[in-house]
Amino acid sequence: MQRFPAWVVRRSDDGAASTAALETLDAEFLDALGAREDGPALDTVVRVEYSSVNFKDALALTGKPGVVRRSPLVAGIDLTGTVLSTTHPDWCRGDLVTLNGAGLGETLHGGLAGRAHVDGNRLVRVPATMTPRHAAALGTAGFTAMLAVLRIERHGVSPADGPVLVTGASGGLGSLAVALLARAGFEVTASTGRTETQSGFLRDLGATTVIDRGELGEPGRPLQRQRWAAVIDAVGGPTLVNAVAQLRHGGIAAACGNAQSADYAGSVFPFILRGATLAGIDSVQASREERLAAWARLERDVDVAALDGMTSVVPISAAREVAERVLSGGVRGRTVIETGG
Repeated sequence: MQRFPAWVVRRSDDGAASTAALETLDAEFLDALGAREDGPALDTVVRVEYSSVNFKDALALTGKPGVVRRSPLVAGIDLTGTVLSTTHPDWCRGDLVTLNGAGLGETLHGGLAGRAHVDGNRLVRVPATMTPRHAAALGTAGFTAMLAVLRIERHGVSPADGPVLVTGASGGLGSLAVALLARAGFEVTASTGRTETQSGFLRDLGATTVIDRGELGEPGRPLQRQRWAAVIDAVGGPTLVNAVAQLRHGGIAAACGNAQSADYAGSVFPFILRGATLAGIDSVQASREERLAAWARLERDVDVAALDGMTSVVPISAAREVAERVLSGGVRGRTVIETGG
């Protein structure tokens, strides 16, 4: 029986603590978990070639609570690889596919492993313009960033309406959001805690202006000077509250993360006095139609040469080290994990 490496998160008997370790597994381990009765049919086996380390993965790999909901569980909310077998009508052996969210690494065994059993309804074909590594470099970060861009566009915001703010801009989601917005013609202001070292990187991605996150990171007035036509926020907390307070009339903030805080101690004034909208971006439960639409735009808009320039590749054994750097703010752009599948 084929054996493969995997990062497995196990909770203590009392559920109070979690640990993650690189283990060697076989298919029986993946089958043993099973799917919930109300969950998806895991009808497709994928040889995983690449995964990545997102903020959720970093929490799981370092034993933080709030991500892994079953134990033991293979971590990893992304995977990209080749179909080995399937009963799903849309897929055949040898197809190159990618998958983001959909319960991976939370309630279902995830992509930080050499094999995965997944729901064929959630799979997306790797775009013809990309290699599997490119698709993995985009991963949940790029998928979520594109969902946010599409949500802003559906709201009616255009490049002519003014600048768009991206918070957490040096991280995976933020840096891809900067690049995608710039590609779509928007004037982008990037907020980062590392202006001295990251300004050049963010300007190369297309940011017009780079500001220090300190401008937004502390509690401020309920209504502030109108600055942004839209916001893509990856950090939450006071940063998101201030960004909403600075939206122009009728503007929209797309909330994608909580790197600073999950709290939102804001006022209703931006909503009732300026008609602002706060839109949540849920990449986990995104429908098949949303997945296909986002990846179609990624295929059209992503500059793969620029993506290569912001991507590093490491072996699966280094995933926890990457996770620690993600949580400390020491990672720029995207890190792809070679899974050994």
